Amino acid sequence: MQVNILEAKTRLSNLVQLIETGKEDQIIIARYGKPVAKMVVYNDVPVSKRIGVAKGKLKSPEDLDQYNEEIAALFGGNI
Repeated sequence: MQVNILEAKTRLSNLVQLIETGKEDQIIIARYGKPVAKMVVYNDVPVSKRIGVAKGKLKSPEDLDQYNEEIAALFGGNI
């Protein structure tokens, strides 16, 4: 895939995601149609998925839901 510099600036997060997920193995950045840079997968750095990254590392207290009804009443609702 080849993009111009303006598009790369505008869509940087999206382009990085394409590389991370493997949908693109490289992205060429061009100026006036001439390639000047290449984005590729950097295999030495492990990529973690943000969702679930702390799974099993946090513990909630047993009485977490103790005040749910009281808090709901303060906001005009009920559980």
